[in-house]
Amino acid sequence: MEIKVKAIKCEVSEKLAEFVDKKVSKIGKFFEGAAQLAEVTLEDLAKEGKKAKIQIHVPGDDLVIEKVADTFENAITECADVMKEKLTRAKEKKYEN
Repeated sequence: MEIKVKAIKCEVSEKLAEFVDKKVSKIGKFFEGAAQLAEVTLEDLAKEGKKAKIQIHVPGDDLVIEKVADTFENAITECADVMKEKLTRAKEKKYEN
């Protein structure tokens, strides 16, 4: 799965990029072969915290999760956990029909 990282109002360190790659690549295993592209957007909201958005393109749909937390790592982890559940449901729905 290809992972694209976009930063808004912040810089993405090499360590953070590796963390994103590690977390998001694990998500792809929940819907083997169907998830070809994941877009991760990181934004520093100053007073509100750090926002992470994961958008995964699967055939016939785009799955999007956004979370705000005190750090990018926490926001990404929260997004990844919810996305795993969403991908699992999408996979079950696809194979039900």
